[in-house]
Amino acid sequence: MDLGLKDKVVLITGGSKGIGLACARAFAMEGAKVAIVSRDPANLARAREQLSSEGLHVHLTRADLHEPHSAADVVEEATSAVGPIDILINSAGAARRYDPETLDAAAFKATMEAKYFPYIYPQQEVLKRMAERVKSGKAKEPGTIVNIIGMGGKIASDIHIAGGAANAALMLATVGLAHYYARYGIRINAINPGATLTERVDEALKLEASREGIEAAEALARGEARVPLGRFAKPEEIADVALFLASRRASYVTGAIVPMDGGSAPLI
Repeated sequence: MDLGLKDKVVLITGGSKGIGLACARAFAMEGAKVAIVSRDPANLARAREQLSSEGLHVHLTRADLHEPHSAADVVEEATSAVGPIDILINSAGAARRYDPETLDAAAFKATMEAKYFPYIYPQQEVLKRMAERVKSGKAKEPGTIVNIIGMGGKIASDIHIAGGAANAALMLATVGLAHYYARYGIRINAINPGATLTERVDEALKLEASREGIEAAEALARGEARVPLGRFAKPEEIADVALFLASRRASYVTGAIVPMDGGSAPLI
């Protein structure tokens, strides 16, 4: 199936590891021109090494997306280096997990700065440019955005309350902006991964293991046993759905929040 992604310019925030890196690999394999953003130079170097060993080339940008001006600079740099952005994949930001009794105002503020704004700032900058290209008649196709937002925004976890609140806010922003920008043909969707085998889940498993007095391997086994499909997701599986949502094969899909939790949360 031709997804029509060859030569599309794709900007991936948080693209140096986990789901973001899996997305970078998947889009590059489809022939897209990929730029990835991370604030950690070591992670960027490892990502370049991994992808280069597979014959894949991506443009690397080091930036901290907590500030609006950084997001604007990133978008400008990627546009200058690779071209006007056709697709934005937001996968940046890692919200810490807290025991509820340790939550305070500072923790909630830090979580929004770590998870909510690193999505909102680049998204707003990209949307502005996408809409301008459509209105000027310079866009061959309207752009599209896919936000990778954890299921914690739908299902409350007592060790992820602050992060879940940020995720819920991102889902609302996704649907609201999708409704508005559909007039320009710009599509905005989100994926809700459940537990996925990344470093972030490793952190959660270690915290659970510490609280329960068990080994991390036992915490993983218990977690996977609670998933109807019997296992946690692989990053590549999330990337496959991101490819579809970003492609012309999903040309009539916008404002959708796609759950990928192995059947764990039977919600409508």
